[in-house]
Amino acid sequence: MRRKKFPIGIESFEEIRKEGFYYVDKTGLLRDLLDNWGKVNLFTRPRRFGKTLNMSMLKCFFEIGADKTLFDGLAISRETDLCDMYMGRFPVVFLSLKGVDGLTFEDAYGMLRRLLISEVRRFSCLSDSERISENDKTAFMRILREQEGMDDVQDSLRILSELLYKHYGRKAILLIDEYDVPLDKAFQHGYYREMVALIRSLFGQALKTNDFLQFAVLTGCLQVSKESIFTGLNNFDVNSIADIRYDEHFGFTEKEVLALLQAYGLEQAAVTMKEWYDGYRFGNADVYCPWDVINYAKKLQADSQAEPQAFWINTSGNDLVKRFIDSADKTTQNEIERLIAGEIIEKMVRLELTYDEIDNSIDNLWSVLFTTGYLTQMEKAKEGVYKLAIPNREVREVFILQIQEWFRETIIQDGKPMQKFHQAFLAGDADEIAKQLTMILGRMISVLDTKARDNQKENFYHGLLLGLLRSEPTWLLLSNAESGEGFCDILIEPEDPNTGIVIEVKYAASIAGLDAKCKEAMEQIKVRRYDEKLRNDGRDNIFGYGIAFYKKRCKVVWEKL
Repeated sequence: MRRKKFPIGIESFEEIRKEGFYYVDKTGLLRDLLDNWGKVNLFTRPRRFGKTLNMSMLKCFFEIGADKTLFDGLAISRETDLCDMYMGRFPVVFLSLKGVDGLTFEDAYGMLRRLLISEVRRFSCLSDSERISENDKTAFMRILREQEGMDDVQDSLRILSELLYKHYGRKAILLIDEYDVPLDKAFQHGYYREMVALIRSLFGQALKTNDFLQFAVLTGCLQVSKESIFTGLNNFDVNSIADIRYDEHFGFTEKEVLALLQAYGLEQAAVTMKEWYDGYRFGNADVYCPWDVINYAKKLQADSQAEPQAFWINTSGNDLVKRFIDSADKTTQNEIERLIAGEIIEKMVRLELTYDEIDNSIDNLWSVLFTTGYLTQMEKAKEGVYKLAIPNREVREVFILQIQEWFRETIIQDGKPMQKFHQAFLAGDADEIAKQLTMILGRMISVLDTKARDNQKENFYHGLLLGLLRSEPTWLLLSNAESGEGFCDILIEPEDPNTGIVIEVKYAASIAGLDAKCKEAMEQIKVRRYDEKLRNDGRDNIFGYGIAFYKKRCKVVWEKL
């Protein structure tokens, strides 16, 4: 039997069902949405957790002329009374704002305007409707002919709802996907207040003063403050990642992941999949990131030895983590170290913010990291206090990567200490090297898992030292270079053609063990003749350094070889 294709990047429910892609059944959302009934429903979830696909599924179910076969065999098809009452019964307006971006407000407004015009054109049949008066069609026709003004754009969704009601005799369902993207982009590019005013007017007319609205569903990453864009909106039902209702409808449960792996004969990948992509907690449900699961499963199907990758992290920039790390004081740095080491920290979290409040305090950044998926809750919050942790290995990797970038920017670019550091290597000044390294280690955020094996810790310090030494542009550095009877950690060819430097790095299990590890490193340099490659290049003035680390402390010894 031929296996179904993986729906990488496909967010159309109709395409997935018609073209035979694998689909994890989330149609229970329809039942719960109708049973819980809210006039305006907002779902906030991190990106790549199935928001757009679920919105597409809602459109396919409710829209007049629905293809009922798309739902054959799915959970909602067993709810026969509900299907008879709602399937294919309503005009549906579907607007995705994820593409509304621009360096200026004019650019972003132009993109929003084009999206609205495109959706209006989908209902161009209204221009010929005998059930709608010519006077009522006036604003609609201005939009259709692209002759509309700002007032028409702001009132476009309400106008469209009214005309759809007059034509079909049924109130409209309004679906707005990624509602907060225009606000996020506006905040990044400096026209936030103009965009807030536009979105507030657009949503206010469509959601608050619209007698022709059956109900609305909005999705986004951040729960933007109600006072910011939803002022005066009653019957506003917000479902965040902390809420129990709908908790399994976004993201994959472990049962769903195991079923997917079994369908493709990939059961052996279950442990790796869990380590890298599980760990998110929505309400009472533990979920995996769907984007990661599908991408890794597809790679495994082609190559059973494929290594896991940071698929979710790589789909967009990580400016939020950078902003957080840049704002970190000593206390926050310590908390980041604890998170990376697998510990849990407690924080007050605000689920509702405006974008221009984010940078007001580090506490707000903690809240945004939680709501956007970089941190997750370990148990139900008490009085607004959440127990937060990094959800999985993938997200841990982005923290480490961003910390390393921050380290390079703030430490290595500090020219004067770096100059003294390099000169100390040329002068055989082990005490100065140890002093500079200890100062640097004290300033940086440790990214080590305390449960890591010692050789993994050595790799970290090796990379750290290599990065520091590379800030001297006239030096040629060789890492893990073959020389003598083995591979030396670091070989350096300074600008002076007669000089060479050999470095061996060790990790000690305690401060008391630093001296012994330095001695071991120096013996290894001499016994395995790591200076041989340098001597073959005509360098006779060679210094050997044994450097041992323990957490944020180090010891350095040297000999002229």
